[in-house]
Amino acid sequence: MAGGGFGTGTGGGDFEAKITPLVIISCILASSGGLMFGYDVGISGGVTSMPEFLREFFPTVYKKNSQPGLESNYCKYDNQGLQLFTSSLYLAALVATFVASYTTKLLGRKLTMLMAGIFFLVGTAFNAAAVNLAMLIIGRILLGCGVGFANQAVPLFLSEVAPTRIRGSLNILFQLMCTIGILVANMINYGTSKMSGANGWRISLGLAVIPALLLTVGSLIVTDTPNSLIARGKMEEGKAILKKIRGVDNVEPEFLEIVEASRAAKEVKHPFRNLLKRRNRPQLVIAICMQIFQQLTGINAIMFYAPVLFKTLGFKSDASLYSSAITGAVNVLSTVVSIYFVDRAGRRMLLLEAGVQMFLSQIVITVVLGIKLKDDVNNLGHGLGILVLVFVCSFVASFAWSWGPLGWLIPSEIFSLDARSAGQSVAVFFNMLFTFIIAQAFLSMLCHMQFAIFLFFAIWVFVMTLFTLFLIPETKGIPIEEMTERVWKKHWFWKRYMDEVEDNPKAQANA
Repeated sequence: MAGGGFGTGTGGGDFEAKITPLVIISCILASSGGLMFGYDVGISGGVTSMPEFLREFFPTVYKKNSQPGLESNYCKYDNQGLQLFTSSLYLAALVATFVASYTTKLLGRKLTMLMAGIFFLVGTAFNAAAVNLAMLIIGRILLGCGVGFANQAVPLFLSEVAPTRIRGSLNILFQLMCTIGILVANMINYGTSKMSGANGWRISLGLAVIPALLLTVGSLIVTDTPNSLIARGKMEEGKAILKKIRGVDNVEPEFLEIVEASRAAKEVKHPFRNLLKRRNRPQLVIAICMQIFQQLTGINAIMFYAPVLFKTLGFKSDASLYSSAITGAVNVLSTVVSIYFVDRAGRRMLLLEAGVQMFLSQIVITVVLGIKLKDDVNNLGHGLGILVLVFVCSFVASFAWSWGPLGWLIPSEIFSLDARSAGQSVAVFFNMLFTFIIAQAFLSMLCHMQFAIFLFFAIWVFVMTLFTLFLIPETKGIPIEEMTERVWKKHWFWKRYMDEVEDNPKAQANA
Protein backbone atom coordinates (compact mmCIF):
# COMPACT_ATOMS: atom_id res chain seq x y z
CA MET A 1 0.00 0.00 0.00
CA ALA A 2 1.01 3.56 0.31
CA GLY A 3 3.52 3.04 2.89
CA GLY A 4 6.66 1.83 1.36
CA GLY A 5 9.76 3.49 0.22
CA PHE A 6 12.89 2.14 -1.26
CA GLY A 7 16.55 2.26 -0.62
CA THR A 8 19.80 2.85 -2.33
CA GLY A 9 21.95 -0.22 -1.97
CA THR A 10 25.56 0.20 -2.94
CA GLY A 11 25.43 -2.57 -5.51
CA GLY A 12 25.14 -6.29 -5.91
CA GLY A 13 28.47 -7.60 -4.61
CA ASP A 14 28.10 -9.50 -1.35
CA PHE A 15 30.80 -8.26 1.01
CA GLU A 16 32.07 -9.91 4.15
CA ALA A 17 29.47 -9.16 6.83
CA LYS A 18 27.81 -10.66 9.88
CA ILE A 19 24.18 -9.98 10.73
CA THR A 20 25.08 -8.05 13.89
CA PRO A 21 22.71 -7.18 16.76
CA LEU A 22 23.39 -3.50 15.94
CA VAL A 23 21.96 -3.99 12.43
CA ILE A 24 18.86 -5.80 13.72
CA ILE A 25 18.18 -3.21 16.47
CA SER A 26 18.81 -0.29 14.09
CA CYS A 27 16.46 -1.73 11.49
CA ILE A 28 13.67 -2.40 14.01
CA LEU A 29 13.95 1.13 15.45
CA ALA A 30 14.01 2.74 12.01
CA SER A 31 11.07 0.62 10.83
CA SER A 32 8.88 2.19 13.51
CA GLY A 33 8.43 4.94 10.88
CA GLY A 34 6.42 2.34 8.96
CA LEU A 35 4.47 1.50 12.12
CA MET A 36 3.51 5.16 12.46
CA PHE A 37 2.44 5.41 8.81
CA GLY A 38 0.34 2.24 9.07
CA TYR A 39 -1.26 3.45 12.30
CA ASP A 40 -2.27 6.74 10.62
CA VAL A 41 -3.84 4.88 7.68
CA GLY A 42 -5.75 2.44 9.91
CA ILE A 43 -6.89 4.88 12.58
CA SER A 44 -8.48 7.44 10.27
CA GLY A 45 -10.93 4.93 8.75
CA GLY A 46 -12.11 3.74 12.18
CA VAL A 47 -12.40 7.21 13.68
CA THR A 48 -14.45 8.50 10.74
CA SER A 49 -17.07 5.82 11.41
CA MET A 50 -17.43 6.76 15.14
CA PRO A 51 -20.72 8.64 15.80
CA GLU A 52 -19.19 10.90 18.52
CA PHE A 53 -16.41 12.02 16.16
CA LEU A 54 -18.89 12.69 13.34
CA ARG A 55 -21.25 14.60 15.67
CA GLU A 56 -18.42 16.89 16.77
CA PHE A 57 -16.70 17.62 13.46
CA PHE A 58 -19.01 16.49 10.64
CA PRO A 59 -22.59 17.11 11.82
CA THR A 60 -24.07 16.78 8.32
CA VAL A 61 -22.60 13.27 7.93
CA TYR A 62 -23.78 12.42 11.45
CA LYS A 63 -27.29 13.61 10.60
CA LYS A 64 -27.30 11.60 7.36
CA ASN A 65 -26.35 8.47 9.34
CA SER A 66 -28.64 8.82 12.33
CA GLN A 67 -31.90 10.31 11.12
CA PRO A 68 -34.48 7.91 9.74
CA GLY A 69 -35.38 8.54 6.13
CA LEU A 70 -31.97 10.00 5.29
CA GLU A 71 -30.10 6.71 5.14
CA SER A 72 -28.36 5.87 1.91
CA ASN A 73 -26.27 2.71 1.61
CA TYR A 74 -23.67 4.22 -0.70
CA CYS A 75 -23.78 7.97 -0.01
CA LYS A 76 -23.97 8.14 3.79
CA TYR A 77 -20.32 9.24 4.13
CA ASP A 78 -20.02 11.34 0.97
CA ASN A 79 -18.55 14.58 2.34
CA GLN A 80 -15.56 16.53 1.00
CA GLY A 81 -14.52 17.70 4.49
CA LEU A 82 -14.52 14.13 5.80
CA GLN A 83 -12.41 13.04 2.82
CA LEU A 84 -10.06 16.00 3.37
CA PHE A 85 -9.46 14.79 6.96
CA THR A 86 -8.01 11.58 5.49
CA SER A 87 -6.38 12.90 2.32
CA SER A 88 -4.70 16.08 3.69
CA LEU A 89 -2.02 13.82 5.19
CA TYR A 90 -1.01 12.57 1.72
CA LEU A 91 -1.02 16.03 0.17
CA ALA A 92 1.40 17.21 2.88
CA ALA A 93 3.53 14.07 2.45
CA LEU A 94 3.74 14.74 -1.28
CA VAL A 95 5.26 18.20 -0.72
CA ALA A 96 7.43 17.08 2.23
CA THR A 97 9.00 14.29 0.13
CA PHE A 98 10.95 16.80 -1.98
CA VAL A 99 12.17 18.75 1.07
CA ALA A 100 13.15 15.45 2.70
CA SER A 101 15.15 14.34 -0.37
CA TYR A 102 17.46 17.32 0.30
CA THR A 103 17.65 16.82 4.08
CA THR A 104 18.54 13.11 3.67
CA LYS A 105 21.35 14.14 1.35
CA LEU A 106 22.66 17.21 3.24
CA LEU A 107 21.92 16.33 6.89
CA GLY A 108 21.86 12.54 6.74
CA ARG A 109 19.30 9.76 7.31
CA LYS A 110 19.43 9.94 11.11
CA LEU A 111 18.50 13.65 11.37
CA THR A 112 15.75 13.30 8.76
CA MET A 113 14.22 10.43 10.77
CA LEU A 114 14.41 12.61 13.90
CA MET A 115 12.56 15.40 12.08
CA ALA A 116 9.90 12.88 11.00
CA GLY A 117 9.48 11.78 14.64
CA ILE A 118 9.04 15.40 15.81
CA PHE A 119 6.44 16.07 13.08
CA PHE A 120 4.60 12.93 14.21
CA LEU A 121 4.62 13.99 17.88
CA VAL A 122 3.32 17.52 17.23
CA GLY A 123 0.72 16.29 14.70
CA THR A 124 -0.56 13.68 17.18
CA ALA A 125 -0.89 16.37 19.89
CA PHE A 126 -2.99 18.55 17.54
CA ASN A 127 -5.25 15.63 16.59
CA ALA A 128 -5.85 14.34 20.09
CA ALA A 129 -6.60 17.83 21.46
CA ALA A 130 -8.66 19.01 18.46
CA VAL A 131 -11.69 21.17 19.23
CA ASN A 132 -12.47 22.17 15.62
CA LEU A 133 -11.90 20.97 12.07
CA ALA A 134 -8.96 23.36 11.51
CA MET A 135 -6.99 21.75 14.39
CA LEU A 136 -7.76 18.31 12.99
CA ILE A 137 -6.54 19.23 9.50
CA ILE A 138 -3.38 21.00 10.85
CA GLY A 139 -2.62 17.83 12.84
CA ARG A 140 -3.07 15.67 9.74
CA ILE A 141 -0.83 17.99 7.68
CA LEU A 142 1.94 17.74 10.32
CA LEU A 143 1.56 13.94 10.34
CA GLY A 144 1.82 14.09 6.53
CA CYS A 145 5.13 15.97 6.79
CA GLY A 146 6.29 13.18 9.11
CA VAL A 147 5.23 10.57 6.53
CA GLY A 148 7.09 12.40 3.74
CA PHE A 149 10.29 12.57 5.80
CA ALA A 150 10.02 9.00 7.13
CA ASN A 151 9.23 7.51 3.70
CA GLN A 152 12.33 9.14 2.27
CA ALA A 153 14.80 8.40 5.08
CA VAL A 154 13.77 5.07 6.65
CA PRO A 155 13.94 2.79 3.59
CA LEU A 156 17.25 4.41 2.58
CA PHE A 157 18.56 3.79 6.09
CA LEU A 158 17.38 0.14 6.05
CA SER A 159 18.94 -0.76 2.72
CA GLU A 160 22.25 0.96 3.52
CA VAL A 161 22.64 -0.69 6.91
CA ALA A 162 21.54 -4.19 5.84
CA PRO A 163 24.03 -6.74 4.48
CA THR A 164 23.38 -7.38 0.76
CA ARG A 165 22.05 -10.92 1.17
CA ILE A 166 19.12 -9.85 3.40
CA ARG A 167 18.51 -6.44 1.82
CA GLY A 168 15.30 -7.53 0.04
CA SER A 169 13.76 -8.97 3.20
CA LEU A 170 14.76 -5.96 5.34
CA ASN A 171 13.32 -3.60 2.74
CA ILE A 172 9.97 -5.39 3.13
CA LEU A 173 10.31 -4.94 6.94
CA PHE A 174 9.14 -1.32 6.46
CA GLN A 175 6.04 -2.59 4.62
CA LEU A 176 5.48 -5.25 7.32
CA MET A 177 5.58 -2.54 10.01
CA CYS A 178 3.00 -0.55 8.00
CA THR A 179 0.63 -3.53 8.00
CA ILE A 180 1.19 -4.13 11.75
CA GLY A 181 0.40 -0.43 12.33
CA ILE A 182 -2.91 -0.82 10.44
CA LEU A 183 -3.83 -3.94 12.43
CA VAL A 184 -3.02 -2.29 15.79
CA ALA A 185 -5.07 0.77 14.77
CA ASN A 186 -8.04 -1.47 13.88
CA MET A 187 -7.86 -3.24 17.26
CA ILE A 188 -7.61 0.09 19.14
CA ASN A 189 -10.58 1.49 17.19
CA TYR A 190 -12.55 -1.62 18.13
CA GLY A 191 -11.72 -1.03 21.81
CA THR A 192 -12.35 2.73 21.89
CA SER A 193 -15.67 2.39 20.03
CA LYS A 194 -16.94 0.37 23.01
CA MET A 195 -16.00 3.03 25.59
CA SER A 196 -18.71 4.99 27.28
CA GLY A 197 -18.42 8.77 26.87
CA ALA A 198 -17.57 10.74 23.80
CA ASN A 199 -13.75 10.65 23.89
CA GLY A 200 -12.95 7.27 22.34
CA TRP A 201 -11.78 8.94 19.12
CA ARG A 202 -9.34 11.17 21.10
CA ILE A 203 -7.70 8.07 22.58
CA SER A 204 -7.51 6.44 19.12
CA LEU A 205 -5.79 9.51 17.64
CA GLY A 206 -3.67 10.17 20.75
CA LEU A 207 -2.17 6.66 20.98
CA ALA A 208 -0.23 7.48 17.80
CA VAL A 209 2.19 9.04 20.28
CA ILE A 210 3.64 5.56 20.97
CA PRO A 211 5.02 4.80 17.45
CA ALA A 212 5.94 8.52 17.17
CA LEU A 213 8.06 8.25 20.35
CA LEU A 214 9.60 4.98 19.14
CA LEU A 215 10.78 6.65 15.93
CA THR A 216 11.99 9.82 17.71
CA VAL A 217 13.94 7.94 20.42
CA GLY A 218 15.10 5.35 17.87
CA SER A 219 16.55 8.04 15.61
CA LEU A 220 18.49 9.45 18.57
CA ILE A 221 19.93 6.00 19.39
CA VAL A 222 20.97 4.77 15.92
CA THR A 223 24.10 5.93 14.15
CA ASP A 224 23.94 7.42 10.66
CA THR A 225 24.69 5.10 7.73
CA PRO A 226 28.24 4.76 6.36
CA ASN A 227 26.93 5.81 2.91
CA SER A 228 25.49 9.03 4.32
CA LEU A 229 28.62 9.89 6.33
CA ILE A 230 30.96 9.17 3.40
CA ALA A 231 28.77 11.19 0.99
CA ARG A 232 29.11 14.14 3.38
CA GLY A 233 32.91 13.78 3.47
CA LYS A 234 33.21 12.08 6.91
CA MET A 235 35.42 9.25 5.60
CA GLU A 236 36.99 7.99 8.84
CA GLU A 237 33.74 8.08 10.81
CA GLY A 238 31.99 6.29 7.93
CA LYS A 239 34.63 3.54 7.89
CA ALA A 240 34.46 3.09 11.68
CA ILE A 241 30.64 2.76 11.58
CA LEU A 242 30.92 0.29 8.67
CA LYS A 243 33.22 -1.95 10.75
CA LYS A 244 30.79 -1.72 13.66
CA ILE A 245 27.64 -2.67 11.73
CA ARG A 246 29.33 -5.40 9.66
CA GLY A 247 31.02 -6.99 12.69
CA VAL A 248 34.26 -7.58 10.72
CA ASP A 249 37.55 -5.70 10.34
CA ASN A 250 37.97 -6.22 6.60
CA VAL A 251 35.50 -3.69 5.20
CA GLU A 252 37.92 -2.20 2.64
CA PRO A 253 36.15 -3.58 -0.52
CA GLU A 254 32.73 -2.31 0.61
CA PHE A 255 34.21 0.98 1.84
CA LEU A 256 35.88 1.59 -1.54
CA GLU A 257 32.67 0.79 -3.41
CA ILE A 258 30.69 3.24 -1.24
CA VAL A 259 33.36 5.93 -1.85
CA GLU A 260 33.23 5.28 -5.62
CA ALA A 261 29.40 5.28 -5.62
CA SER A 262 29.40 8.54 -3.68
CA ARG A 263 31.86 10.10 -6.14
CA ALA A 264 29.76 8.98 -9.14
CA ALA A 265 26.57 10.32 -7.55
CA LYS A 266 28.26 13.72 -6.91
CA GLU A 267 29.20 13.97 -10.60
CA VAL A 268 25.53 14.07 -11.53
CA LYS A 269 24.83 17.79 -11.36
CA HIS A 270 21.15 17.67 -12.37
CA PRO A 271 19.72 14.39 -11.03
CA PHE A 272 16.17 14.99 -12.28
CA ARG A 273 17.38 15.95 -15.77
CA ASN A 274 19.60 12.86 -15.77
CA LEU A 275 16.52 10.77 -14.93
CA LEU A 276 14.91 11.82 -18.23
CA LYS A 277 17.75 10.43 -20.37
CA ARG A 278 16.71 7.78 -22.87
CA ARG A 279 18.61 4.98 -21.09
CA ASN A 280 16.71 5.69 -17.84
CA ARG A 281 13.29 5.68 -19.53
CA PRO A 282 12.36 2.00 -18.97
CA GLN A 283 13.13 2.29 -15.24
CA LEU A 284 11.27 5.61 -14.94
CA VAL A 285 8.17 4.30 -16.76
CA ILE A 286 8.06 1.13 -14.62
CA ALA A 287 8.64 3.04 -11.33
CA ILE A 288 5.89 5.61 -12.05
CA CYS A 289 3.41 3.05 -13.41
CA MET A 290 3.94 0.76 -10.41
CA GLN A 291 3.12 3.60 -7.99
CA ILE A 292 -0.02 4.57 -9.93
CA PHE A 293 -1.13 0.96 -10.34
CA GLN A 294 -0.49 0.25 -6.63
CA GLN A 295 -3.17 2.84 -5.78
CA LEU A 296 -5.51 1.82 -8.61
CA THR A 297 -5.79 -1.71 -7.19
CA GLY A 298 -8.20 -0.02 -4.75
CA ILE A 299 -6.24 -1.19 -1.69
CA ASN A 300 -6.09 2.15 0.10
CA ALA A 301 -9.76 2.76 -0.59
CA ILE A 302 -10.46 -0.51 1.25
CA MET A 303 -7.90 0.05 4.03
CA PHE A 304 -8.72 3.70 4.81
CA TYR A 305 -12.39 3.16 4.77
CA ALA A 306 -12.76 -0.52 5.77
CA PRO A 307 -15.00 0.25 8.81
CA VAL A 308 -17.02 2.78 6.80
CA LEU A 309 -17.20 0.36 3.87
CA PHE A 310 -18.40 -2.58 5.97
CA LYS A 311 -20.94 -0.33 7.67
CA THR A 312 -22.16 0.71 4.20
CA LEU A 313 -22.45 -2.98 3.32
CA GLY A 314 -24.85 -3.41 6.23
CA PHE A 315 -22.54 -4.63 9.00
CA LYS A 316 -23.37 -2.91 12.30
CA SER A 317 -20.82 -0.54 13.87
CA ASP A 318 -19.07 -3.19 16.05
CA ALA A 319 -19.13 -5.78 13.31
CA SER A 320 -17.65 -3.33 10.81
CA LEU A 321 -14.66 -2.57 13.06
CA TYR A 322 -14.32 -6.29 13.75
CA SER A 323 -14.32 -7.05 10.02
CA SER A 324 -11.66 -4.44 9.33
CA ALA A 325 -9.52 -5.99 12.11
CA ILE A 326 -9.77 -9.30 10.24
CA THR A 327 -8.62 -7.69 6.98
CA GLY A 328 -5.79 -6.02 8.93
CA ALA A 329 -4.59 -9.40 10.25
CA VAL A 330 -4.75 -10.92 6.74
CA ASN A 331 -2.65 -7.99 5.51
CA VAL A 332 0.11 -8.66 8.08
CA LEU A 333 0.26 -12.44 7.50
CA SER A 334 0.34 -12.06 3.71
CA THR A 335 3.21 -9.56 3.88
CA VAL A 336 5.18 -12.24 5.77
CA VAL A 337 4.39 -14.61 2.86
CA SER A 338 6.02 -12.13 0.46
CA ILE A 339 9.17 -11.90 2.63
CA TYR A 340 9.51 -15.69 2.22
CA PHE A 341 8.71 -15.96 -1.50
CA VAL A 342 10.17 -12.76 -2.98
CA ASP A 343 13.68 -14.21 -3.44
CA ARG A 344 12.43 -17.75 -4.14
CA ALA A 345 9.49 -17.55 -6.56
CA GLY A 346 10.57 -14.19 -7.99
CA ARG A 347 8.86 -10.85 -8.42
CA ARG A 348 6.93 -11.54 -11.63
CA MET A 349 5.36 -14.75 -10.37
CA LEU A 350 3.97 -12.99 -7.27
CA LEU A 351 2.62 -10.07 -9.34
CA LEU A 352 0.97 -12.29 -11.98
CA GLU A 353 -0.64 -14.69 -9.47
CA ALA A 354 -1.95 -11.79 -7.39
CA GLY A 355 -3.30 -10.04 -10.50
CA VAL A 356 -5.58 -13.01 -11.24
CA GLN A 357 -6.64 -13.38 -7.58
CA MET A 358 -7.39 -9.65 -7.11
CA PHE A 359 -9.34 -9.49 -10.37
CA LEU A 360 -11.55 -12.48 -9.52
CA SER A 361 -12.13 -11.25 -5.93
CA GLN A 362 -13.31 -7.84 -7.14
CA ILE A 363 -15.58 -9.32 -9.83
CA VAL A 364 -17.31 -11.53 -7.20
CA ILE A 365 -17.77 -8.51 -4.86
CA THR A 366 -19.19 -6.46 -7.77
CA VAL A 367 -21.70 -9.16 -8.70
CA VAL A 368 -22.90 -9.80 -5.11
CA LEU A 369 -23.31 -6.09 -4.31
CA GLY A 370 -24.86 -5.36 -7.71
CA ILE A 371 -27.61 -7.91 -7.13
CA LYS A 372 -28.19 -7.47 -3.41
CA LEU A 373 -27.22 -3.95 -2.26
CA LYS A 374 -29.20 -1.10 -3.80
CA ASP A 375 -28.79 2.46 -2.54
CA ASP A 376 -31.97 2.38 -0.49
CA VAL A 377 -32.44 -1.38 -0.02
CA ASN A 378 -30.00 -3.73 1.71
CA ASN A 379 -30.75 -7.40 0.99
CA LEU A 380 -27.21 -8.50 1.72
CA GLY A 381 -28.04 -10.72 4.68
CA HIS A 382 -25.56 -12.39 7.05
CA GLY A 383 -24.34 -15.14 4.70
CA LEU A 384 -23.64 -12.87 1.74
CA GLY A 385 -22.09 -10.27 4.08
CA ILE A 386 -19.60 -12.95 5.19
CA LEU A 387 -18.99 -13.86 1.52
CA VAL A 388 -18.09 -10.22 0.73
CA LEU A 389 -15.74 -10.20 3.74
CA VAL A 390 -14.04 -13.42 2.53
CA PHE A 391 -13.42 -11.96 -0.93
CA VAL A 392 -12.22 -8.64 0.52
CA CYS A 393 -9.71 -10.73 2.55
CA SER A 394 -8.73 -12.66 -0.59
CA PHE A 395 -8.12 -9.34 -2.34
CA VAL A 396 -6.12 -7.88 0.59
CA ALA A 397 -4.01 -11.07 0.89
CA SER A 398 -3.03 -11.12 -2.78
CA PHE A 399 -2.21 -7.40 -2.71
CA ALA A 400 -0.06 -7.78 0.43
CA TRP A 401 2.22 -10.38 -1.12
CA SER A 402 2.51 -8.57 -4.45
CA TRP A 403 1.82 -4.92 -5.28
CA GLY A 404 2.20 -3.85 -1.62
CA PRO A 405 5.89 -4.60 -1.09
CA LEU A 406 6.94 -5.10 -4.73
CA GLY A 407 5.56 -1.74 -5.83
CA TRP A 408 8.49 -0.35 -3.84
CA LEU A 409 11.07 -3.12 -4.04
CA ILE A 410 11.23 -3.38 -7.86
CA PRO A 411 11.90 0.35 -8.46
CA SER A 412 14.70 0.17 -5.88
CA GLU A 413 16.45 -2.52 -7.91
CA ILE A 414 16.16 -1.15 -11.42
CA PHE A 415 17.59 2.40 -11.30
CA SER A 416 21.29 2.86 -11.94
CA LEU A 417 23.14 4.54 -9.09
CA ASP A 418 23.30 7.99 -10.67
CA ALA A 419 19.51 8.04 -11.06
CA ARG A 420 18.41 6.24 -7.90
CA SER A 421 17.92 9.13 -5.46
CA ALA A 422 15.94 11.21 -7.97
CA GLY A 423 14.05 8.06 -8.98
CA GLN A 424 13.02 7.55 -5.37
CA SER A 425 11.65 11.08 -5.04
CA VAL A 426 9.64 10.74 -8.23
CA ALA A 427 8.24 7.35 -7.17
CA VAL A 428 7.23 8.59 -3.70
CA PHE A 429 5.71 11.71 -5.29
CA PHE A 430 3.51 9.69 -7.65
CA ASN A 431 2.54 7.28 -4.89
CA MET A 432 1.43 10.09 -2.57
CA LEU A 433 -0.28 11.99 -5.41
CA PHE A 434 -2.45 9.02 -6.36
CA THR A 435 -3.02 8.08 -2.70
CA PHE A 436 -4.31 11.64 -2.18
CA ILE A 437 -6.54 11.49 -5.30
CA ILE A 438 -8.07 8.13 -4.31
CA ALA A 439 -8.51 9.18 -0.65
CA GLN A 440 -10.17 12.44 -1.66
CA ALA A 441 -12.41 10.88 -4.31
CA PHE A 442 -13.29 7.40 -2.97
CA LEU A 443 -16.37 8.17 -0.88
CA SER A 444 -17.83 10.36 -3.66
CA MET A 445 -17.05 7.63 -6.21
CA LEU A 446 -18.73 5.08 -3.94
CA CYS A 447 -21.80 7.33 -3.79
CA HIS A 448 -22.05 7.86 -7.56
CA MET A 449 -20.74 4.55 -8.94
CA GLN A 450 -22.15 2.40 -6.11
CA PHE A 451 -21.20 -1.30 -6.50
CA ALA A 452 -19.50 -0.55 -9.87
CA ILE A 453 -16.59 1.02 -7.99
CA PHE A 454 -15.20 -2.50 -7.48
CA LEU A 455 -15.57 -3.13 -11.21
CA PHE A 456 -13.63 0.12 -11.85
CA PHE A 457 -10.71 -1.18 -9.73
CA ALA A 458 -10.99 -4.69 -11.28
CA ILE A 459 -10.49 -3.22 -14.76
CA TRP A 460 -7.32 -1.47 -13.56
CA VAL A 461 -6.08 -4.74 -12.01
CA PHE A 462 -6.56 -6.39 -15.43
CA VAL A 463 -4.56 -3.57 -17.10
CA MET A 464 -1.69 -3.76 -14.57
CA THR A 465 -1.48 -7.56 -14.91
CA LEU A 466 -1.03 -7.18 -18.69
CA PHE A 467 1.59 -4.48 -18.00
CA THR A 468 3.44 -6.93 -15.70
CA LEU A 469 3.21 -9.76 -18.24
CA PHE A 470 4.73 -7.76 -21.08
CA LEU A 471 6.81 -4.95 -19.56
CA ILE A 472 8.12 -5.80 -16.07
CA PRO A 473 11.28 -7.95 -16.25
CA GLU A 474 12.37 -10.41 -13.53
CA THR A 475 15.01 -8.82 -11.27
CA LYS A 476 15.41 -11.63 -8.70
CA GLY A 477 19.04 -12.36 -7.85
CA ILE A 478 20.53 -9.90 -10.37
CA PRO A 479 23.14 -7.46 -8.94
CA ILE A 480 22.18 -3.83 -9.45
CA GLU A 481 25.22 -2.94 -11.57
CA GLU A 482 24.49 -5.85 -13.96
CA MET A 483 20.87 -4.83 -14.68
CA THR A 484 21.70 -3.12 -17.99
CA GLU A 485 23.51 -6.13 -19.45
CA ARG A 486 21.37 -8.91 -18.03
CA VAL A 487 17.90 -7.33 -18.01
CA TRP A 488 17.36 -4.24 -20.16
CA LYS A 489 19.51 -5.20 -23.18
CA LYS A 490 17.76 -8.58 -23.36
CA HIS A 491 14.16 -7.40 -22.86
CA TRP A 492 12.04 -7.67 -26.03
CA PHE A 493 10.71 -4.12 -25.70
CA TRP A 494 13.06 -2.10 -23.48
CA LYS A 495 16.29 -3.08 -25.31
CA ARG A 496 15.61 -0.33 -27.92
CA TYR A 497 16.22 2.30 -25.19
CA MET A 498 19.72 1.01 -24.50
CA ASP A 499 21.27 2.29 -27.78
CA GLU A 500 22.77 5.27 -25.98
CA VAL A 501 24.52 2.95 -23.52
CA GLU A 502 26.07 1.01 -26.42
CA ASP A 503 27.35 4.17 -28.09
CA ASN A 504 28.68 5.93 -25.05
CA PRO A 505 31.16 4.08 -22.78
CA LYS A 506 30.84 6.73 -20.04
CA ALA A 507 27.07 6.28 -20.04
CA GLN A 508 27.61 2.53 -19.86
CA ALA A 509 29.62 2.94 -16.67
CA ASN A 510 26.74 4.84 -15.10
CA ALA A 511 23.84 2.79 -16.48
